[in-house]
Amino acid sequence: MPHSKHLLGSNINLVKSHNIRAVLLSLLQDGPTSRVELAEKLSLSTTTITNLISEMLEQGIILEEQIETPEKQRRVGRPRRMLHLVPSARYSIGVHIGVGLFRVAITNLCAEIIYNEIATFDLSTPPEDVIRDIVEIVEVVIEKSKIERERVIGVGVGASGLVNYEEGINVIAPRLGWENVPIQRLMENQLDLPVCVDNNVRTMTLAEAFFGDGRGVSVLAFVYGRIGVGSGIVVNGQVFRGSGAGAGEIGHTTIIPKGGESCTCGNTGCLETLLSEPVWIRHAEELAASYPDSILAAYLEQDNECSPIELVFKAASDGDELAQQFIEDRSCYLGIALANLVNVLNPEMIILGGMFAQGSDLILPIAEAKMRETAFAGLGEDVKLQVTSYGWRAGVIGAAALALTTYFYQLAEGI
Repeated sequence: MPHSKHLLGSNINLVKSHNIRAVLLSLLQDGPTSRVELAEKLSLSTTTITNLISEMLEQGIILEEQIETPEKQRRVGRPRRMLHLVPSARYSIGVHIGVGLFRVAITNLCAEIIYNEIATFDLSTPPEDVIRDIVEIVEVVIEKSKIERERVIGVGVGASGLVNYEEGINVIAPRLGWENVPIQRLMENQLDLPVCVDNNVRTMTLAEAFFGDGRGVSVLAFVYGRIGVGSGIVVNGQVFRGSGAGAGEIGHTTIIPKGGESCTCGNTGCLETLLSEPVWIRHAEELAASYPDSILAAYLEQDNECSPIELVFKAASDGDELAQQFIEDRSCYLGIALANLVNVLNPEMIILGGMFAQGSDLILPIAEAKMRETAFAGLGEDVKLQVTSYGWRAGVIGAAALALTTYFYQLAEGI
């Protein structure tokens, strides 16, 4: 007999909330279905399904349509009717805070962007002022989208560094120089909307798990590389944050214990010192300076719209051996990090984002081979490794996904 503290009571409201969530998630992830199929899939009575559906139809969250079938296939009795989620029934705001820039977007219930804005900020700007600017852009996005404010269920914020999800505090963001910034409180004081905050890579993982290629995956990991390197983990639809909300800080695992470069976290030899975009650009520029007649040097001297990392990838793609060798060496480190992730988590799928997705034709084959070779007992063989299909939108869609899951799909609130 388990100890009494492990026994949880329930009541009709909690059961109803759970069932609503189950219906919404089923329609989101599996698409249109009939009442009978839904009842069977969720192991609920047809009476329960009818009561739930009636309420959601009244709220305009779902729609029931008659399916037109060819005359030869028609059966005696009532025509078949299918239930659909209505993406435009509610909306969420996503805010992705990057290093020196932030993106704000409004999305529908399928995390599809309706309208978005981007703005930059100086790293010397006090965080309170940055948050005030973000709030102003949130208001602009709502206004320009022409969506009624009452249909916006809440705001999700993806922030870099360590985030206390329960209190909405950005505990530490080394790249921004932020410490203990109460993002949730600051934004809720200025917006008449609920706000939730989490680590930006965790929100990207959430987007993939609920709305992207990670739907239906039992254990999903997302690895993102840009200014820093981080990862997110979703297990059976739930974000794994760890006991201190620090799970997923793969960028600060020690790869070179002696003689490694200094990291922003204060340690040396972290993965981030080998795989972040600023490090790649710096080393590429050093190579170009040492070999001024190389393709890499010529490309980096160009004054065009391409970013430096794009020029590094382009040089490698166009045959520059310096760039190719550098990318190969660093991709091996990524493969080792992925193998460690496989050994600890045994994920079904790993999705790569940021610069790893941007240069995936060069990075992915090497990293994948190294991961499969290095992982324990062949565990890496069954892992599906791919890049995100969201591209630059991953951060802001992830933030919106945080709001959608927190205030709609997970708690069945905002209905």
